[in-house]
Amino acid sequence: MLIYYVDGKFVPAEKAVIPVDDLALLRGIGVFDLLRTYNGKPYFLDAHIDRLENSAQKIDLALPWTHDEIKDVVKATLAKNDIPEANVRIVVTGGSSTDFMTPAGPPRLLVLVSPIPKLPDSWYTDGVKIISWEVERTIPGAKSIDYISASLALKKAAAQGAIEALYIDRNGLALECTTSNVFAFTGETLITPGRGILSGVTRKVVLELAERLFPIDIRDISRSELVAADEVFITGTGKGLVPVVQVDEDTIGDGRPGKKTRQLMAEIKRYTQAH
Repeated sequence: MLIYYVDGKFVPAEKAVIPVDDLALLRGIGVFDLLRTYNGKPYFLDAHIDRLENSAQKIDLALPWTHDEIKDVVKATLAKNDIPEANVRIVVTGGSSTDFMTPAGPPRLLVLVSPIPKLPDSWYTDGVKIISWEVERTIPGAKSIDYISASLALKKAAAQGAIEALYIDRNGLALECTTSNVFAFTGETLITPGRGILSGVTRKVVLELAERLFPIDIRDISRSELVAADEVFITGTGKGLVPVVQVDEDTIGDGRPGKKTRQLMAEIKRYTQAH
């Protein structure tokens, strides 16, 4: 039986509720962050809480908890659940509202845990397909709970045999995927967008590991340049680093995970095991 933390209490998952006047339900006001454990310990917990706090600041949601208080709640929630490896979702809601528009009470803190599902080995050995989707985040850099666009995009992706959807802005620039950051190799240079995105924690790790191996260019990249790249991959907390071999109907490189992508996959594996 899973145990969640909900607004100051630890409760069984099936009894976890929040009031119907919470702005998270009424207006989609709230932020969240997602992390996972390795060997039972939260991976980059401080960095994820930093990003949660930054997201809250961007939507003008004042957090009544300190960084360390949130950290302690996450650790306590994990301790109450017997899960070998877990996804941990930290959610801050907009709080209750009497007029269903403006906050009348403090935000609510939720910590939800679940077992990590096993992803197909073929994602990493053979690569995956993603599709492109013309949309832009309302507030780039804020990981808000409003995921309508992402949900629609992922449904479209699944219908086309793809695992992710790549956001393309009005200028034809490739930004990021619904829950992933995107990278491309052109020659020896590793390219990744730096504007209009939510910078992932795994993205930061990849950049740190890659800087001693390859030239790095953080800049705008168009969809046309991306599909013409030698190698493409995506990164995310739950999926790690996944090679991309197809975008819509365009094949990337020779249609197989590239050498430099596989090199970074090995570097991340070593790094994770060491830390």
